[in-house]
Amino acid sequence: MLITSGGSRMGPAADDVAREVADRMLRLPEVESVAAPVYSSTNTALRIDVIMVGAELDGKKHVGALRAQTEQVQRVHPEFLIEQTGGPSISSGVDELRGRDLTRTELIALPVTLITLLFVFRSVAMALVPVLLAVSSIGAAIGLSMLASHLFPDNGVGTNIILLLGLAVGVDYTLFYSKRAREERARFGGVLGTQTLVELAAATSGRAVVVSGLAVAVSTATLYLADDVIFSSIATAAILVTLVAVVSSLTALPALLAVLTRRAVHAGPARREQTSGGRFTRYILGRIAAEPAVGLAVSVLVMLALTVPALGLELTDMGRETHPRTIPAMQTFDRMNAAFPELKSMHQVVVTAEPDRVHHVGGALRALALRAAADPALTAPRELRTSADGRVSLLELPVRHYVSEKAAGASLERIRANYIPATIGKLSDIDFAVTGDVARYADYPAHQKQKLPLIVGALLLVTVVLTAAAFRSLMLGLIGVVLNLLSVGASLGLVTLVFQHTWAEGLLDFDSTGTVGSRVPLLLLVILFGLSMDYQVFVLSRIKEAVDRGVGSRQAVLEGVGGSAGVVTSAAFVMVTVFASFVPLHIMEMKQMGFALAVAVMLDAFVIRIVILPALLLLLGDRTWWPARPAGTPGRRVPTKVG
Repeated sequence: MLITSGGSRMGPAADDVAREVADRMLRLPEVESVAAPVYSSTNTALRIDVIMVGAELDGKKHVGALRAQTEQVQRVHPEFLIEQTGGPSISSGVDELRGRDLTRTELIALPVTLITLLFVFRSVAMALVPVLLAVSSIGAAIGLSMLASHLFPDNGVGTNIILLLGLAVGVDYTLFYSKRAREERARFGGVLGTQTLVELAAATSGRAVVVSGLAVAVSTATLYLADDVIFSSIATAAILVTLVAVVSSLTALPALLAVLTRRAVHAGPARREQTSGGRFTRYILGRIAAEPAVGLAVSVLVMLALTVPALGLELTDMGRETHPRTIPAMQTFDRMNAAFPELKSMHQVVVTAEPDRVHHVGGALRALALRAAADPALTAPRELRTSADGRVSLLELPVRHYVSEKAAGASLERIRANYIPATIGKLSDIDFAVTGDVARYADYPAHQKQKLPLIVGALLLVTVVLTAAAFRSLMLGLIGVVLNLLSVGASLGLVTLVFQHTWAEGLLDFDSTGTVGSRVPLLLLVILFGLSMDYQVFVLSRIKEAVDRGVGSRQAVLEGVGGSAGVVTSAAFVMVTVFASFVPLHIMEMKQMGFALAVAVMLDAFVIRIVILPALLLLLGDRTWWPARPAGTPGRRVPTKVG
């Protein structure tokens, strides 16, 4: 709680207000204790620390009761500014802001998605099918996530991920499926029956949807290896919404397609579907076919050039100070830190030992506090507390800098490297650690960097195995890994270029911290590896179908890429729209994540799948299918279906 009076010095009336606040708070069941009032050094502000009942994560659930009492006191004493801030208040404000932002993204994403689908299908009924199935998948996944939360940890971000991925993959899968059914109807002049059309779609795009969905689920499951509750929550949510979308595409979608296709047959002859790509795609493929080596070299160099800024990537934990100041608790946070600079951040030295060692531990911690008194980054008061049973001792060392400032990080290094070895480090039979705001800011990104090689290795293995199993080609598995790494590298480079500098602040409405959120690269890597399999499987399935029919490798590549280009670009446009709708959000890490995914999907669809992939496959020829050989290539008999 912060009480101020417009910059003037506090008088006896402030003490009366402080007592009233304390009395009100102590009557609340959510409050455990209230500390004595503390005046600022200038006597222009008064602070009251309120300790809430329960764990820190439960605080934001109960902060509403405290806010109600604060507002009542403010109405009674309008001559003072009486405010509330702290971890629970800020978290509650962030959740409210995130909820409003997500509502706005839905208002943007859904209409744009529907317009895109209307353009693709030129039919209101067909355009509504993907949206309805995506929305129903999101609803079902949210319900299942409630059940899953009893078995898997969930810190509350799961719903955001379900909304983010649900619309994207739900629309993608139904788009692939339904577009293929329309193409088959047009290819056979509308003479095939409804059941046959649906079966053809299931045998081609339906299989691609299953492989893609499994790829997303398995790829996302590697986030469990991060040993982090946030990533575990994201993994559970992504797996649930993806698998629900796959099941919907295999059950409800064929039934809807059968009804709509039957009506389309009765309505008249089938409209000719574009199966060789649009004019732009045909032009690009023509240039690539003429000079595949040049096209590959130029496009890869462009992607590598975009990756270069990522070499200067600075990762940090996006702490409280990065939250938008539109949150009232953050405005109070700034005023509180201005009046009480010792609250900007904190080191906490924790020691556990047997109760009979409490005096030795206390002496060592007091010696540490004496050393800290001469540290220019640290400030008073230095508080030493011991648990009632004497087993746990805590020394709090206030830091006069925010966690993101270099001076705060340097002070943490001095405590760990110098002060502790010279004091409590000399004691035996104890356990100790340094925690607090600064430690979390430094240790969390370090923990993720430590886990990154394991997760990257698992992702690479998953990509190779799934692609090789789906197409019986180890070469395609290796190609998938290389292309995904190119997309991730280029998008990380662009994120670094945009968010670590100030030139785009006005354009994207943010204040640069000079860093990128520590969760962004890992989430980008995992989610993109999974989602890129959508396009990879769909495009390669078309190519393999042509090869199995006896078409030469060169022509099969051009037909497969050209025939799938319209669907891929439409699906990519939907995904980019969904992810880009997160860029206007106020939460910095979500803004960076939305930008990264939107850029990555755009590069993957328009550079990787239309330029780099066909150029590479044209150069490889039949070696693409190594070590196997497709049924239609020379040297193997192609079985002929009779009847």
